[in-house]
Amino acid sequence: MFTKIYEKIKAFIKENYKSLIVLLIVFLLFTVELPYRIYTPGGAINLNDRITVTNGEDVSGSFNMAYVSMMKGTIPFLLISKIIPDWDIVKKEDITIEGEDLDEMMLRERLSLKESQDAAVINAYKAAGKKLTINSTNNCVNYITEEADTNLLIGDNIVSANGIKINSFDELKSIIEKLPPNEKVTLKVIRADKEKTAYAKTYEVEGATKIGVSLTTTYNYTTDPEVKIKSKSSEMGSSGGLMMSLTIYNKLVKEDITKGKTIVGTGTIDIDGNIGEIGGVKYKLIGAVKNKADIFICPVENYEEALNVAKEKDYKIKIISAKTFPEILTKLKEL
Repeated sequence: MFTKIYEKIKAFIKENYKSLIVLLIVFLLFTVELPYRIYTPGGAINLNDRITVTNGEDVSGSFNMAYVSMMKGTIPFLLISKIIPDWDIVKKEDITIEGEDLDEMMLRERLSLKESQDAAVINAYKAAGKKLTINSTNNCVNYITEEADTNLLIGDNIVSANGIKINSFDELKSIIEKLPPNEKVTLKVIRADKEKTAYAKTYEVEGATKIGVSLTTTYNYTTDPEVKIKSKSSEMGSSGGLMMSLTIYNKLVKEDITKGKTIVGTGTIDIDGNIGEIGGVKYKLIGAVKNKADIFICPVENYEEALNVAKEKDYKIKIISAKTFPEILTKLKEL
């Protein structure tokens, strides 16, 4: 029986080996990844559909979060990117931090997304004069250097260092900087909802004592009225923070600062309302124009690049920038 099956398979391969080779080559072309990624113009997400505020105000326009599309560096897409002007090839090493793989990068970016969402809520409620109470903080490891001697994992929420409770990365730095090099620091962490004991050894870099980790701070809070933000598991990064904050603010106050316009934008935001530089503004502006946006918002650091792209492509879209959340609110109210 097995001999007959073997003979049939052998005969099939012999008769169709050329087609099978072609199929194998096509399969490899579309699945084998080279150490590159391809950036392409993205689109815009209407945040009115993602953010809800209990008894929130009606809005006539929309705030939209711009995004960049990224594809894997397979040979066909790399070849196509040589033809399409707005498809750009970047080295994988340029979008990851030294020593981390793509999975670690994605986890770090998801932590950044949560951090940006929290900062967006805090800034919006503060500017709108609405009630928000911060109950606790989470200080999660978002990066570990190659030099670090530690058993910490990315995502660990550090609760204390050498028995001292910490509430921010600055507090952890303050503790570490007072220690001599090559000292073992005992860390209490929350990992997978369980408390664990971890360690990290200090070392010296340019006269400063470090343990080779950085943290992302997120917040546990309550708001009145309640706010909910929906996001997809595939979404990452902090560049949508500014637009989320504007959307929340607009639902909290009576004045509709969209004035019926479609506003697309990008920019990070921290808990103090500072708007930070982002990457890929070119692709985000192209996506905004494709989505028929009236206004494009970006950080000050990205403003000149956005203007140059608009001039090069003869876009008529209005581009505005700001360094802080209060500043962008003022500019929108004055439009």
